[in-house]
Amino acid sequence: MSTQATAPVVVLQIDNLESYYGPIMAIRGVSLKIYKGQIVTVLGANGAGKTTLLRTISGVMDPEKGQVLMEGTAIQAMEADEIVRRGIVHVPEGREIFPLMTVAENIAMGAYTRKDQSAITADNEMVYSYFPILKDRRTQPAGTLSGGQQQMLAIARGLMSRPKLMLLDEPSLGLSPLLTQEIFKIIVRLNKEQKVTIMLVEQNAKVALDVADYGYVMELGGIVMHEKAEVLADSRDIQEFYLGVRPDESQRGQRRWKRRKTWR
Repeated sequence: MSTQATAPVVVLQIDNLESYYGPIMAIRGVSLKIYKGQIVTVLGANGAGKTTLLRTISGVMDPEKGQVLMEGTAIQAMEADEIVRRGIVHVPEGREIFPLMTVAENIAMGAYTRKDQSAITADNEMVYSYFPILKDRRTQPAGTLSGGQQQMLAIARGLMSRPKLMLLDEPSLGLSPLLTQEIFKIIVRLNKEQKVTIMLVEQNAKVALDVADYGYVMELGGIVMHEKAEVLADSRDIQEFYLGVRPDESQRGQRRWKRRKTWR
């Protein structure tokens, strides 16, 4: 008896997306797919359009053109709270926690779209199991936490909405290498154990490609390259321009800026 392989489920599909900041086109014809269970990273320098892409997906910004499909349903015209209810949570750059509220109150805010109190209580304990330091500091004002603890809190708050897809914007920003490693280990655990699909925007290309299944590279608002993460990590352009790998001996003496990116 033959068995048919189950086709991968598309969680998020973006088709020809365009978004503007005033008169400036920040996203230019972006198309991508994210499959259930993946960690997908979006790489790019400052100003490439990565944050704008996440804001457009989560409903913070409205696109001028194109579609954003969540499990086959167009969401680009929906309000941000409705998009959260459909299973997308956005952990923004800079954490954006509520500094005067306690850690516990911040976490509770993540469940504001939910009414299932008993399940909320269970999820609260689940969150603390991933971030025990937050449990120890649950009565403390969130603004008194360290940068790494605030990043943990922002992820913990996002988990309380029971997301199908978590958008993480620069989770390593301002963190030491050791704390970055700790945060990314937790991200991988959440993906494997809680089955959260993750879209990760990150300037630290090495740590992002180490954990990702697939990657997209953005430049000047558009996608210039996309491939499996291990293939991207072996790309000469990615190694030289994002991973800081020096050109080989034969290229020494050439000015680095003279070599143009080929994106292949």
